[in-house]
Amino acid sequence: MNIPKLRKEKTSKMYHDYELVDDYAYVDQPHNILEVLQDPKKILPEVKKYLEDNNKLTEEYFSDSKDLQKKLFSEIKSKIKLEDESLKYKDDRYFYWTKTIKKGNYGKYLRQKIGSSDIEVYFDGDREKELSGSKCFGLGTISISHNDKLMAYSLDLKGSEYYDIFLRDLSTNKLIEDKIENTSGSITWSLDSKVFFYSPLDKFHRSKKIYKHILGTPSKKDELIFEEKDDSFSVGISLTADEKFFVISTSDSNTVEEYFFSTKDKEIKPQLFKKREKGIKYSIDSWKNHWYVHTNQDALDNQILRCEHKNIKDLKVFIPPKEETIIGGLEFLDSYILRGEKSDAIPKLFIRNIDTNLEEELLISHEAVGTPSIALMQKDTNTTKIRIAWDSLATPGKIYEYDIITKEKKLVKEIEIPSGHNPDDYLVERIKATAHDGRQIPITLVRRKDTKLDGKSKLLLYAYGCYKHSVPVSFSSSKFCLVDRGIIFGIAHVRGGGELGEQFYKEGKLLNKKNTFKDYISCAEHLIKNKYTYKGGLAFYGGSAGGTTGGSVINMNPELFFAALLLVPYVDCLTTALNDKLPLTPGEYEVFGNPKKYKEYFEYIRSYSPYNNLRKTNYPPMLVTSSIFDNRVLYSEPTKYIAKLRDLKTDNNVQLLKCKLEAAGHGGSSGRDNAITELAEEYSFILKNAGIKK
Repeated sequence: MNIPKLRKEKTSKMYHDYELVDDYAYVDQPHNILEVLQDPKKILPEVKKYLEDNNKLTEEYFSDSKDLQKKLFSEIKSKIKLEDESLKYKDDRYFYWTKTIKKGNYGKYLRQKIGSSDIEVYFDGDREKELSGSKCFGLGTISISHNDKLMAYSLDLKGSEYYDIFLRDLSTNKLIEDKIENTSGSITWSLDSKVFFYSPLDKFHRSKKIYKHILGTPSKKDELIFEEKDDSFSVGISLTADEKFFVISTSDSNTVEEYFFSTKDKEIKPQLFKKREKGIKYSIDSWKNHWYVHTNQDALDNQILRCEHKNIKDLKVFIPPKEETIIGGLEFLDSYILRGEKSDAIPKLFIRNIDTNLEEELLISHEAVGTPSIALMQKDTNTTKIRIAWDSLATPGKIYEYDIITKEKKLVKEIEIPSGHNPDDYLVERIKATAHDGRQIPITLVRRKDTKLDGKSKLLLYAYGCYKHSVPVSFSSSKFCLVDRGIIFGIAHVRGGGELGEQFYKEGKLLNKKNTFKDYISCAEHLIKNKYTYKGGLAFYGGSAGGTTGGSVINMNPELFFAALLLVPYVDCLTTALNDKLPLTPGEYEVFGNPKKYKEYFEYIRSYSPYNNLRKTNYPPMLVTSSIFDNRVLYSEPTKYIAKLRDLKTDNNVQLLKCKLEAAGHGGSSGRDNAITELAEEYSFILKNAGIKK
């Protein structure tokens, strides 16, 4: 194979008395990179050619596995019930639900007037995609007005996550008014259905303002009701549970400040609930003349406070903090409060009687490790019936209708696997690895029961480890294309994630970030020691900030892996963190630190950034992806990473770069079939390097 080469141009800059040298800095196009994301024609011609040549190389590499990819595509698709409908949700006048069809990729949105037999398709994703004429079709939000007469929806037709808002009259199915361009995609209606609120994105892809749009008026006359001045903060607006207030939230990853105003206010003057305080996060909701405040103030893993509307300063503890337990948010019924919590990385659900304050845990499944959830069945909260759901790595989702009073649990929907799936054929395990500093790191695994723990199996180990995100242990039918071929699938719940609470997260951020990578290595070594796999029998699987984890652990211990999938990976952390004009950079300083301002963060990020720590050694086969429209992880990062890796590597393995040059974003190509095609390619890469040909 002809491996593409990228021109070197030595560039050096001084930071904190250190000369940072980069042979590929020009790829970053620091003066107009954001323009490239809007108009790909502005990419440097030689970089575009390099990406095109790499795409050809990738295509060539997969030429001998096309049959396998076709087989995997069919397998994955056979595990999906193509014609399916969601359960119905009842509002004041209609039932609402969604539907997928065999030949469709985007789904239909349906409703039925209460008391009528007529079913209305109010949004047909496939038809709308065709009408758009775009290869990318990203649906942001569909929001129905409170009078059920109008639909506002947002679309991203590039993959850039700049959403345009459209307004449609549901009685005529015709568009009304001009579109509102370049927004965050969120839409919040007023109760009288005459107004909606939205947030535009600036040239740096940041949401700093909230606007009020009055129907029938041009968007250029929209009223600015809130503006955030801090570049690291982003804003949003929502409606409280009792529909008495709108709440404006402004936040970075570490701090929150919220304002509110009545839904009855003609003149909007948002009132501050609690002034921002660094490190304090909170969210407010209103129910039955009370404010409920979910906060980490005086509670490492959250507590719930409550006060009367008329006295927001008189907050009292409603749900107290618990040691080593994450307290979740609330959902309200007239007589009950529903909530979740998590301890030892195991989520739990609780139901609380408002009148008696008695609370009980809601047990759904006998399985020890899985994902429970609660959903309301209707807008009217005068009910004792809810929907509860459960799934696990081995068990497809089951949804029950549950009566809080009678305790009756009725199965109303089960995720069907048309090609067949027996959960009893598989074993789900939760084990723990001891990290370098003694911390216990959870690992969740699924394997066939007939896959022996003899130290000979291949193991695909996923990880993320950032932003306090907890990786759910939920069912994914496609993974069984690997598991049924003898590959064990695992999730390393490393620090930087939120599985074990705030302290667990803090131990994997800022100057503790290397714990994320060391945890993964500890998990890998534990799995090898206990004969789940062997040294060289692991494949890394992760993307975005998980790509930082992957790139770092591969630099540290490349000999552990037979393959690696790095999907839109954040691998040039230092360059991105040094450019505060990029969309996400200011907001990332609370997670990674500010290397431009502080020497210690500069040195620390430089010490682990995958791009900066590539070295002369053997690297495993790798498939690295990117998208030219990706605002979250710029295409330049994987481009530079692969070019430098190839300069330094001492092996004969193939390290592939595949960049989407047409409409696609951080989440990949849009549409069901496109998503399955990408999965089939990724799995074929794993299987090919695992020596599994069928």
